[in-house]
Amino acid sequence: MSAATTLTHRPTTTAEHELAALQREHGRPLFALLLRLCDGDRQRAEDLVQETLVRAWQHPEALRADAFDSVRPWLMTVARRLAIDARRARQARPAEVGDAVLENAPVCADHAERAAAALDVREAVKTLTPEHRDVLVLVYFEGASVAEAAAALGIPPGTVKSRAYYALRALRRVLPGYAADLH
Repeated sequence: MSAATTLTHRPTTTAEHELAALQREHGRPLFALLLRLCDGDRQRAEDLVQETLVRAWQHPEALRADAFDSVRPWLMTVARRLAIDARRARQARPAEVGDAVLENAPVCADHAERAAAALDVREAVKTLTPEHRDVLVLVYFEGASVAEAAAALGIPPGTVKSRAYYALRALRRVLPGYAADLH
């Protein structure tokens, strides 16, 4: 082998192939989400996509879990949390020149962010016991009153209230970033 061939040819590992496959399959949706969360800053969004993929590489057990139909929800959650952390870190520092214009730009929730949050909640609800999940679905997702839920489940209203309380408490532990929304 010549010196040029040696420099350009290096053995690739299975992990590198898996990471490249993740980039091909999920890179564009991750970038689209992060671009919105970064207020259109393409460089920051690209950096966060790379950081998300590094996290995936660091935690291969999360990508191979049989409980997931797809790794995309996990990747989207990691990406969203990295974007939130990056935004908080920027807000903790004094504003740089030009940041004032971006800070005044309206930030609106988009479909991808709502979808990622819905996936987080759906996965968290799956961790509840069936009794707690049934009460939560009836009262919070279907809008039933305590009395209606009690009648539908054949349990006393007090039991509905306590199961709802403990279900929300369990969700607060599983979804720490949403704790303010679960009061």
